[in-house]
Amino acid sequence: MHRIDIVEPDGTLRMVISNKDRLPPVIVKGVEHPELGEPRPQAGLLFYNDEGSENGGLIFGGRKNEKGEVVDAGGSLSFDKYGANQIVQLAGVDAAADHFAGLAINGQNRRIWVGTTGDGSASIALMDAHGRKRIVMQVPEQGDPSISFLDEKGNALRRLTPE
Repeated sequence: MHRIDIVEPDGTLRMVISNKDRLPPVIVKGVEHPELGEPRPQAGLLFYNDEGSENGGLIFGGRKNEKGEVVDAGGSLSFDKYGANQIVQLAGVDAAADHFAGLAINGQNRRIWVGTTGDGSASIALMDAHGRKRIVMQVPEQGDPSISFLDEKGNALRRLTPE
């Protein structure tokens, strides 16, 4: 079996458990919308609300290219706002282009990030309504902590360090 669909007695889709080849594109009110997102190269479990619209899921994957390099590995557990995008996401990615792990809280844009970043720093970032970082607390791998206050363009207005 490559995919299991859990449906209500009236036929409304409520959950999909699938391998990577059969994981559906975004579904809204029971209709697939591949134009709303990129193809999903992961296996997973997708959740749907009472009207058959996607509202979260658990996806995971990992692969190497022909050179044996990890190009896509990680997972994500997410929950969506009713009729909108993700509001909470727990994610870990170890891919050729990205390395991070953490918790994201979103509104229309990302508002809070708690986790690690590509450079290995532990970080808490608070963003404005446009998704722009405004306060960043971080501790790099070498251990020098800081708190930065940023303007809307990402320029440091003030940076606090222990000294």
